[in-house]
Amino acid sequence: MHVVVCGALVEHGAVLLVHRSPTRQAYPDLWDLPGGHVEAGESELQALAREMHEELGVHIVTESSSRLGDLHAGSGEDAVHVGVWQITDWAGSPTNRAPEEHDDVSWVGISELGGLPLVFDALPALLRSLPEPDRVPRRDEARTTASPSGP
Repeated sequence: MHVVVCGALVEHGAVLLVHRSPTRQAYPDLWDLPGGHVEAGESELQALAREMHEELGVHIVTESSSRLGDLHAGSGEDAVHVGVWQITDWAGSPTNRAPEEHDDVSWVGISELGGLPLVFDALPALLRSLPEPDRVPRRDEARTTASPSGP
């Protein structure tokens, strides 16, 4: 069984998705959360941090990550177990750092996910289970948008 992690970077009611290149062997030409395989000796959070940096150039705050659920695909030797994580705090601006894997990245409203060709049909329901987006601002936004009250 292959163990994979993926991360939902969520901001203002939108999630960052990657579009898998049409030349990919597995799940070509579909939208997905960024992520990848857990390597030997890695925890899921370590793999998540590594993959988010390799694919998007961001450094996640692992303490801000919480497990949303698990997805499964395939069977036998081809079985894949995917741990899905919500990430609410990161440093850096996400960009496509893996053009050989993805030909596009895009912020997509969680309410708009149902209309996209996704790797996992269960993804929209899983992401709709998140708390309302504006209830949990990113920590760096809370620091930069806080201002003292006027007179």
